[in-house]
Amino acid sequence: MTSARGRRRWVAAGIALVAAAFSVTPGLAAAAEALNSGAEFEVDGTHIDHVVQLDDRRSTVSVYSAAMNRVITLSVTRAADDSAPRPTMYLLNGAEDGIDGNGREVSWETRTDIVDFLADRNVNVVNVLDGRYTYYTDWQSDDPMLGRNKWTTFLTRELPPVIDSVLGASGRNAIAGVSMSATSALALAESAPGLYASVGSFSGCAQTSGDPGRRYLQAVVLSGGGNPWNIWGLDNSPAWTANDPSTPANLEKLRGTDLHIAAGTGANPAAAGGGQVGASSTALESTVETCTRALQSNIEDLNIPADFDYLPGGGHNWPSWQTDFHRAWPGIARSLGL
Repeated sequence: MTSARGRRRWVAAGIALVAAAFSVTPGLAAAAEALNSGAEFEVDGTHIDHVVQLDDRRSTVSVYSAAMNRVITLSVTRAADDSAPRPTMYLLNGAEDGIDGNGREVSWETRTDIVDFLADRNVNVVNVLDGRYTYYTDWQSDDPMLGRNKWTTFLTRELPPVIDSVLGASGRNAIAGVSMSATSALALAESAPGLYASVGSFSGCAQTSGDPGRRYLQAVVLSGGGNPWNIWGLDNSPAWTANDPSTPANLEKLRGTDLHIAAGTGANPAAAGGGQVGASSTALESTVETCTRALQSNIEDLNIPADFDYLPGGGHNWPSWQTDFHRAWPGIARSLGL
């Protein structure tokens, strides 16, 4: 078993690597100094494992999650001006995205212009590269194929304080997700009210305790080789309703959060923002639009302010989600104080 002193040295080494990768911002320097003086820099065992520097602002950061007992890979970009604490934009990928078994990355950074679009903004960007097919939630049971999944715990309790400390961030956050993770972004914000000032949910189907949302979720998990009943039990389990982000009880937790929810109409085979949408993408987005309009009705019944945006001809694809993010950004930026 690693001793407390040994663990501190190991974590300190990780922070030192981060400090080098991020040009030693004041927050990083302070964190490294605190570690070297003997202070614990971890959240219930969660800590920086290692860092690979990509350029002067971008790094691949690996964080050990105590809840999942494994290392999670993130792509992190520092704010353009880090002379003062800056907010953080968390980005979640779709079910088949992130880093696959062959090391190929499909993400916000490789499929959209997010790097250039946010390059001159004073916001830190954290793109989560793990979590394929998991819906970024806490699973009740470990899965033979997808392993232990405690994503709600990681993303709302373990990771934010580590990121805030390492980047010297302001603690003000936003989160956005696409497809599978569009539903996750709403659920994560509901599980930790106040953690995210703004939520972007693009092309999701939030009704996870009833059809078509539940069947959509189950199909996604099955496509990744996982067992969807390891998430919240059998279909009649009350945990499905408890974790459904579209129920009135859960939507109430979003009151006061800046909400940007989008779907494409799926009516035009030409993708908005360039690129081509296949027939399957168009059909899928038509279902997503139905889910989104039902969610809009639920939110309006509760008089919760939210921005709903239906992209003409938009499909279930990255060009459409890039456009969704661009259209949502002014509101997200305001919520972050930018």
